[in-house]
Amino acid sequence: MSIVVVTKSVPDTAARVEVNAQGAVTWGDAPLVVNPWDEYSVTEAILLKEKHNVKTTALAVGEPSNDDALKWSLSLGIDEVARVWDDGMKGQDSLGYASAVAAAIRKIGDVKLAIFGKELIDVGTDAHVFMTARKLGWTALGFVFKIRAIDFAAGTITVERLVEEGKQIVTAKLPAVISVVKDINEPRSPSFIGIRKASKAAIPVWSSSDLGISAAPAKAQTTAYQNLAARTGSVEVIEGANELEKAEKLAQKLLEEKVI
Repeated sequence: MSIVVVTKSVPDTAARVEVNAQGAVTWGDAPLVVNPWDEYSVTEAILLKEKHNVKTTALAVGEPSNDDALKWSLSLGIDEVARVWDDGMKGQDSLGYASAVAAAIRKIGDVKLAIFGKELIDVGTDAHVFMTARKLGWTALGFVFKIRAIDFAAGTITVERLVEEGKQIVTAKLPAVISVVKDINEPRSPSFIGIRKASKAAIPVWSSSDLGISAAPAKAQTTAYQNLAARTGSVEVIEGANELEKAEKLAQKLLEEKVI
């Protein structure tokens, strides 16, 4: 019985985003950090491990730069890690990312809970969370700020979620996919011994063929353009002795222009 937490290395939030000569978005040489929301998801996985004596695995999908996030997870107390990648995955969109995560979770086997941070800050989306749940056929619970109860034997989980109207208490069956917000815990910091142990760890890399993904995932193409044509237009300020006179002039102007 195990828990999977998904993490990623992303550009520092202070990085300057630029567009290169080919029209591609780039962060230049900005340093990479652990996706900030993952500080809470990884910590929550470790807390559940300590309370329920379950195995924990951290997954990352991407190039070798993501090994830093995985080693950081190990230094905190995650049991095992793995990275999913091959050249055919370059440029994948959220659906391709989710397909790879779902396949990796199936490979691990006997996973009862998959935990994500609220979103990935480099792309500003949480679509992959819910796509992963859909690929697995599991319940998805987003914006979780507290796990009230979890019973692995009975296969149930009760959480509190942040919603527009306030808070919502939901009970669902396991296995499930959840995304967590920062209110869920106080992120842990790695110990010196944990850092030394993680630095020596070899990161397993699973390819598409290892996961049984037969075709390259769908890919998204993002292009930004510089030197766009300048916008033109004019502004007319409606003058008047009072608000009523201004409103009457504005209404007349709109009628003349056939706007109303």
